[in-house]
Amino acid sequence: MPGTGEILDVVDASDCVIGQAPREEVHVRRLRHRAVHVFLFNERGEVFVQKRAAGKDTFPHRYDSSASGHLTSGEAYDACALRELREELDLTIVRSQLQKQFKIEACERTGGEFVWAYSVQTDEAPHVNPQEIESGAFWSLAEIRARLVTHPEEFAPGFAAVFEEFDRRKLWPVRPEGRASSRP
Repeated sequence: MPGTGEILDVVDASDCVIGQAPREEVHVRRLRHRAVHVFLFNERGEVFVQKRAAGKDTFPHRYDSSASGHLTSGEAYDACALRELREELDLTIVRSQLQKQFKIEACERTGGEFVWAYSVQTDEAPHVNPQEIESGAFWSLAEIRARLVTHPEEFAPGFAAVFEEFDRRKLWPVRPEGRASSRP
């Protein structure tokens, strides 16, 4: 968010730290940096989709991953994913519940971010932080797919990249009866 004073690690094309800079500078100069996206699944295999708060410096009022955010300087990807779940959704998840899925290389679509994508499935209800999130709800995979096609402008580009990679790799959770969730 604007004026947060966050210091981020600036990284090279191999995701190795080459320096630090304030978040605002990283975004203005389009420097490579690090982020996480976490998909929270409920017992029906639906994904919690958040609508970003109005005060966000990038993509306000757009739909995004359940929890996402930048790694602060010196922070590890896993620690950031757990922190973002606490900060944005008031969920205290232990590391063993968090599934590290894949990494997306820094590109224009991710805003110059190297992104590690995670998933977690829990019965614990999320409670959105209104400073970070305008609203949120569980959506079926079919609904997300359809809206990405019909209204792509409603979504943060990083979310679309992560969702498409989850879909391509078929990383959706398996429901108790053994069927993948919400597959058309």
